[in-house]
Amino acid sequence: MIRISVAALGLLAFVSSAATAATVTAPEKSQPESITVAPNGDLILGSASSPKIHRARKGAATAAPFIDIGAEDPNATFLGVLADGASNTLWACQIANTPGSANRRSSLRGFDLESGTAKFRWALPGETNLCNDFAVGPDKALYIADTPSSRIWRLKPGAAEAELLIEDRALYGIDGITFIGDTLYVNNVFSNNLYRVPMDASGKAGRPIDIWMDKPVKSPDGMRAANGKLFMTENSAGKVDMVTVNGDTATVTVLQDGLATPTAVEPAGNLLWMGERGADRAVSIPLPR
Repeated sequence: MIRISVAALGLLAFVSSAATAATVTAPEKSQPESITVAPNGDLILGSASSPKIHRARKGAATAAPFIDIGAEDPNATFLGVLADGASNTLWACQIANTPGSANRRSSLRGFDLESGTAKFRWALPGETNLCNDFAVGPDKALYIADTPSSRIWRLKPGAAEAELLIEDRALYGIDGITFIGDTLYVNNVFSNNLYRVPMDASGKAGRPIDIWMDKPVKSPDGMRAANGKLFMTENSAGKVDMVTVNGDTATVTVLQDGLATPTAVEPAGNLLWMGERGADRAVSIPLPR
């Protein structure tokens, strides 16, 4: 059963009545690890168990295959997906899942946001890597979380490959990644931490700064920002939180619990979409202000 916390009910009272909760169902056992909303309102869902990306047209209750790379690699799956309207690109993390291999490898893929036609591929370096999620920065570059490699990569507009922004032990387990204004935030699904990654005027990153949260979180996963707040999933706890950052501390407000392995969150318009990997669906609630 999905439960909305008492604190969240108070927040939701301030949200426009035009926002209406909705549910989009993905194909059975597709395990949508990540979700994103296209500029036209379509909901796009990755799949952690198939080589397909699904898409639900705005207002539709079910998602249908949009991209299928099964002929290229039947063992491939997709983690992060992100609609970048400015470049008309759907970014996706493609995971190889090579049978018999002890190493996990991944590639950053770019597809035409309207047609699904492939237009970009970059294989992450190293014997083992995991393109997990990403965010478009204020500089229009794409910032990529590489979970087991403790790295963040940066793909500048028009570049053929990404550059290393930072490699730091604190980032071993990096998962969610997003910006509030010019400030980069990441979470760690292994250590249950939240970090700010400082960058100077030249774009050089400094050591991650630990942000103390006033409540413990369990397996923080997908993370996005809206209205000056962070919205973050806890995949092991079945929760979606709103995180209000104040310097090096943060207040955590549980918006919803009782979810089936939530791994993705996406603010869009007046809605906050939440991806339930364990239930093969995405559900929405009004977006708190």
